Amino acid sequence: MGKKLKYGIVGCGGIAVGKHLPAIQKLDDVEITAFCDIIIERAEKANNEYSGGKGVVFKDYKALIKEELDAVIVLTPNNSHCEITVAALQAGKNVLCEKPMAVNYKEAKAMIATRDKSGKLLTIGYQNRYRADSLFLKAECDSGALGEIYFAKATAVRRRAVPTWGVFLDEEKQGGGPLIDIGTHALDLTLFMMNNYEPLYAVGTTYHKLNKDKKTGNAWGDWDTEKFTVEDSAFGFIVMKNNASIILQSSWALNSTEVREAVTTLCGTKAGADMPKAGELIINGVKNGRQYTYTPDFSKGGVAFYGGTAEKDSDVEAKTFAKAIRGKGKLYVQAEEAAAVTKILEGIYISAKTGKPYYFEN
Repeated sequence: MGKKLKYGIVGCGGIAVGKHLPAIQKLDDVEITAFCDIIIERAEKANNEYSGGKGVVFKDYKALIKEELDAVIVLTPNNSHCEITVAALQAGKNVLCEKPMAVNYKEAKAMIATRDKSGKLLTIGYQNRYRADSLFLKAECDSGALGEIYFAKATAVRRRAVPTWGVFLDEEKQGGGPLIDIGTHALDLTLFMMNNYEPLYAVGTTYHKLNKDKKTGNAWGDWDTEKFTVEDSAFGFIVMKNNASIILQSSWALNSTEVREAVTTLCGTKAGADMPKAGELIINGVKNGRQYTYTPDFSKGGVAFYGGTAEKDSDVEAKTFAKAIRGKGKLYVQAEEAAAVTKILEGIYISAKTGKPYYFEN
């Protein structure tokens, strides 16, 4: 197998223990040797659970990136993604940064420029691309089966599932609410399927309608009304340079029973596709003068990168990054693609604040 890759983790909170650490631990050719968190107890706990206490623990990421590491995984609040990623790249480390890439397009471009100068790899944690339904639909889109995709809907809507832990409700640290948190996944999937990353303008609205509610019926308990400073819902209409249009819906709390998250709907000149929910896919079209629909069976393996339903998308993401570091495969999420997502999200927020369409610069 050769020498194991050494990883350092910056941010040992929920996304670390819920997604990345379990996935990385399954890799035989990777070991986590450094842990960092501003709450040192979290770093110590992660070290004990995922490295048997053999790793080194830090409170400051600047100390961690001085370690001999092949990669740094950035799992901190959104407003620190750029700073830590840039520092890690400058220190000669490959980086996987959680989504969203950054809180604005300027920071995303700075991350790409540093990557280019360092010669290291940079990818962003859009793990929904690795789902079986996503991989199947991407293959259909790339083959031209849908034709020209000129209308799409990116959906990330929860009825009452506001994350009440960490800094999710803090606008300063996160840069926004559901739009930048879960809407980012739906938009990434949509742009990826369309292979279209050139927006012309966006119109956006954000709402703070339910922030002050009490006795909320929220999945994770009532939120703190004083700390809930981000929007509870956000919606956008995006027109691309080729005149394709996208409707983006995102909410943590909405009085709707139509709950769908990290899914896309695509309408092309030859066929269309709907994801009723994550993991499901319906293709529709007309053949021999008759309308048809079909639903692929994802209970078996056989799709690129994917070994079957027992393998989580986060596991495939971790494998793909490790292979890319070893030069045995390519990154599936390119930084330029993630930067385009950030660019559009920023445009929607600006439009919502100004009440005017936001036109993107070249």
